Amino acid sequence: MDQNDSWESATKLVRIEDALPKQIFLLPIKVRPVFPGIITPLIVPPGRFIPSIEETTKSAGFIGLILLKKDESDEDSENNIYQVGIVARILKKINLPDGSINILVNTIQRFQIQNIHTKKPFLMANVTYPPEEFGTSKNNIKALMRTLLVLTKELAQNNPLFTEDMKLTMVNVNEPGKMSDFVCSILNLEKEEYQTVIEATSLGDRLEKVLLFLKKEIELVILQRKIQDQINDKIDSQQRQFFLREQLKAIQQELGIGEDKSDIKYDQLVERLKAIPVSEEVIREVGREVEKAKNTDPIGSDYNVVRNYLDLVEALPWEDPKPKEVNLINARKILNRDHHKLEDVKERILEFLAVRKLNPKGRGTILCLVGPPGVGKTSIAKSIAEALGRKFYRFSVGGVRDEAEIKGHRRTYIGAMPGKILTALKITGERDPVILLDEIDKMSQGFQGDPQASLLEVLDPEQNATFRDHYLDLPFDLSQVFFIATANTFEPIPRVLLDRMEVIQLSGYITEEKVQIFQKYLWNKIFTKNGLLAKNFSIQKNTLITLINSYSRESGLRGLEKTFDKLVRKLALKHVLKEKYSKEIREKDLIALLGAPPFVDDRMTKPKQPGTALGLAWTSAGGSTLLIEAVFVPGKGGILLTGQMGKMMEESANIALSFIKNYSGLESKFENKTIHLHVPDGATPKDGPSAGITMASALYSLVLGQTIASGFGMTGELTLTGEVLAIGGLREKIVAAKRVGVKKIIFPKDNESAFKEIPDYVKKGVQFFPVSHFDEVSSLVFPKRKKQVV
Repeated sequence: MDQNDSWESATKLVRIEDALPKQIFLLPIKVRPVFPGIITPLIVPPGRFIPSIEETTKSAGFIGLILLKKDESDEDSENNIYQVGIVARILKKINLPDGSINILVNTIQRFQIQNIHTKKPFLMANVTYPPEEFGTSKNNIKALMRTLLVLTKELAQNNPLFTEDMKLTMVNVNEPGKMSDFVCSILNLEKEEYQTVIEATSLGDRLEKVLLFLKKEIELVILQRKIQDQINDKIDSQQRQFFLREQLKAIQQELGIGEDKSDIKYDQLVERLKAIPVSEEVIREVGREVEKAKNTDPIGSDYNVVRNYLDLVEALPWEDPKPKEVNLINARKILNRDHHKLEDVKERILEFLAVRKLNPKGRGTILCLVGPPGVGKTSIAKSIAEALGRKFYRFSVGGVRDEAEIKGHRRTYIGAMPGKILTALKITGERDPVILLDEIDKMSQGFQGDPQASLLEVLDPEQNATFRDHYLDLPFDLSQVFFIATANTFEPIPRVLLDRMEVIQLSGYITEEKVQIFQKYLWNKIFTKNGLLAKNFSIQKNTLITLINSYSRESGLRGLEKTFDKLVRKLALKHVLKEKYSKEIREKDLIALLGAPPFVDDRMTKPKQPGTALGLAWTSAGGSTLLIEAVFVPGKGGILLTGQMGKMMEESANIALSFIKNYSGLESKFENKTIHLHVPDGATPKDGPSAGITMASALYSLVLGQTIASGFGMTGELTLTGEVLAIGGLREKIVAAKRVGVKKIIFPKDNESAFKEIPDYVKKGVQFFPVSHFDEVSSLVFPKRKKQVV
């Protein structure tokens, strides 16, 4: 066929469209389109479009390939596809083991979507097949074709990725439509640019678009080659400079002039280490690294690695720290200045400091401050540092999964760095700072090792005198560092790590304490923070108590501070806008400025019907109260538990049920009935045996049909024989009980020693009833009930 015949065939609409279906399944394509006249494989992933492939292969095998507008969007949406695509015939289909399908398609012709009539379970549309038109004169088309051929050959010569098959295809294709589609398919374009070519049914318009994209690609290839040439020239220049520099260095050494300043600095480092003195291993290894730095090419990658290592060694405080006098009177003043109450905690810290004063070189235990959020653990650590006259450094280990965060990376890795411990010493510049390891209970084991195990060497007084960081890889003495850890609870901390620390527990604050702390610390602080003068405002005590109990009911002070900060911000806004407001904050102002109080309903703290009892619990956020409810429901016996209880709490419930069945003597009441026992606020996980006597009291109340005596809250572990055993967190539970107005507390007699250590101001206003058997509990909460014999 001569050239004129080929031009005629290119201008005529191929009548195979009569054979093409008017309705086709649509298959969205994410990255690159497939242009007409190409046979290519496609992978269809498992999902929505697998059935459409199966349906297509049952019929004529035609499918519409349509380009997605956005990859990250839902590919099922009809709003995320273009309106012009390529119809293709499926030649072969292979089912793959992962549920996907490999299809071999032959692309035929462009189609235009008229409407999508089926959206689920797959996309199916009514389509038309627009004819190709010249859109310009035949001579203009020939000129565009020749220009396209010339530029494509130029690109092929400059781009090594062009294969011989591509070049051969380029020579044999002489139809303008196929030529423009072929050239566009081998270009690296954006998705929108590909789509403009697909949508161009005019041959002139399509050729012009492809020529524009081709020209840009050629310019990009030329620029890329220019950059490569510049890089090669720069490498040659650097090699030449290296040889000249080495010759200059040899000449300078021969003449004794121009010694490198870094060499002088590192030589001084070796002399400094010899004068301290440190271990022979340190001096030997550092000397070896200094020699390596001198003999390494400064433009090589190894030089920077060695230099960074020596810079770290130089920055570390190898010398013994200067002796610092521990003034216990001053320490007491600082602790009293910064913290209200917490007398038992302050006393324990002063005892700790007294031992340090008597034996400065002693390797004492590490402090671990355990308490709910907002009780002042971090501020106590800062006060200790100030009292000792040492620098303070804090870093959080919560969420750390990589042991390299603690002990550093080995220098064989690219971008290796020392761990947090050596970084802290480098920053403080002292060997005896106070380092706070915050949130030690929130560390977790990951794929990069166990950071908790890495802390063992850091916190063990018997090991940390020769601590080895992976990056430094030399023994460094950490024995004089004062480590303080903080945690909300010590339960997640491994026992081997907990054994190396002295635990000091900080309980929550009662309302009276919060009032005094607020007046002494928070009032001025928050007004100053918001640009107002505290002396111009006042607050009534009953208003402050309402703010504490109704707007920020918690163990610590963080919520109170945020709530009052919100209130003062609103006053600041009114002040700036010159709106009228009262400078005396009253209870009605709280509702106006903060809205309705979130803690107003005390229904869930007062048992008011049979089957309910109030328990006292301990969580990582401090003490809390639990209203336990029990009811009979039709069933075959046993107990149904709800409220997101842990395994230990479920065991306590079963023990309480077995005990009450025997204790009550009313086994007939349990026949053909299931007991549903629930702890409200099921979104909060809870576990522990201390709810034993509370569950038993609720069950006994249910069986008797009597409400327990008012005003009681209780805690204690119950055995099958009715013995009441000791529990933990007694102070936190007392604080939680006082917070909701409980005036009578039942607790295990075995906890009396811990009870005596609780300050009197915490116990003030509450009656306490130590018990050792459930008989005593029963006589207190069911005073009209005769003593029961088990």
